[in-house]
Amino acid sequence: MSIETTELTTPGTPPAPSNVAPKVHQRRRQRGSRVAGIALRTPFWVLTGALALIFLYPLIWTGVSSFAPLAGTNQTNGWGFGNYETLLDYQAGIWQYALNSTIVSVLTVAFTLIISLLGGYAFARFRFPGRNILFLVTLAILMVPYATLLIPLYVLLNAIGLSNSLLGVALVLTMLQLPFSTFMMRLSFEAVPRELDEAAQVDGASTWGVLWKVLLPAVKPGVITVGLFAFLAAWNDFLAPLILINDTNLLTLPLAVSNLRGQVQGVVDYGATQAGVVVLALPCVLLFLILQRHYVRGFMSGAFKG
Repeated sequence: MSIETTELTTPGTPPAPSNVAPKVHQRRRQRGSRVAGIALRTPFWVLTGALALIFLYPLIWTGVSSFAPLAGTNQTNGWGFGNYETLLDYQAGIWQYALNSTIVSVLTVAFTLIISLLGGYAFARFRFPGRNILFLVTLAILMVPYATLLIPLYVLLNAIGLSNSLLGVALVLTMLQLPFSTFMMRLSFEAVPRELDEAAQVDGASTWGVLWKVLLPAVKPGVITVGLFAFLAAWNDFLAPLILINDTNLLTLPLAVSNLRGQVQGVVDYGATQAGVVVLALPCVLLFLILQRHYVRGFMSGAFKG
């Protein structure tokens, strides 16, 4: 005869679970790891925040100064848009100069994208005699000082009737952008597996069909990076329009702002100058903020191949 015994428990008191202690320790470890991670990242956040403030301070100061009252400017009584009114009324008007800069920038971006896209595709996908030598010669243009090329280019443009024209300025700026742009596009194409080309060719696609329908979507970040660089260079360039443009109605925005800076007996109009800098910087900042994700991906496109 066996006697069964039962464990007596107090009514209304549930038995303590056996896995409570491990869960408590696990939560403590997770909390400790989070605190340690925050402690390790805090110096990085502080450093990057300080660097961001250092780089943003000139832009913030310029933006505030363009609206602030300042003696010797069109904005002397309180805060307002007097300095921007000076820009609007200066010679042909700020809108005309902004339009000139837009035309030069759009033409430069279009020419740069077309030529570098085809050049990068050829260097990355085709084998022909002297390919590497030709690529090195293209990159060698970067070693030639920018200013030394402008006088010969001016003589050449004058001979073909493109001096003192926005198209001539765009062609010069395109030539200066091509070495870097071709290099970027070659890296972008080489990062795309060749199996995509072969599969498209098996399906009957031509060389142009492979480029436009298969490879172009794959190298979109590189295309955006090249286009953004070309726009920033063309929009902000000062030296090429200074040498190539003689007509005051064809001045680009950097030239107009520079001329406005000392228009009255050498006296610097700081307020109008700051307003001009804001107008110059605003499109660049907006484009970079919109395209920064593709910009970073474009630089990383050549880091990993296959």
